Amino acid sequence: HLPVSDVIVDFAVKLSTFSRPENSNSPEFIQKWVNWGAGPRASQYLVLAAKANALLNGRLTPIFDDVKKVVQPILRHRIILNFSAEAEGISVENVVDQLVNEVSKKII
Repeated sequence: HLPVSDVIVDFAVKLSTFSRPENSNSPEFIQKWVNWGAGPRASQYLVLAAKANALLNGRLTPIFDDVKKVVQPILRHRIILNFSAEAEGISVENVVDQLVNEVSKKII
């Protein structure tokens, strides 16, 4: 059982929550390009994967970089883009990267 700081859990929860276009706190680009965002389980898996990554790198608790390292494989299949994003050539990976940058500004 690895301890996880509240700020890391908050980071994971905000990544998941802010990926949803119906959330009024989501960034404008999410509301513009996303049809369906990640559910609550995404934040759980972000924390679990970050713990695993920390352990693999010899740390007993995850840091922000651990979450950032696992965010693409966990979120990219949970976010569904709309026609506007496809028409503008925006990929899910682009949206996830922007989301990480946006949430990082608010937390880190």
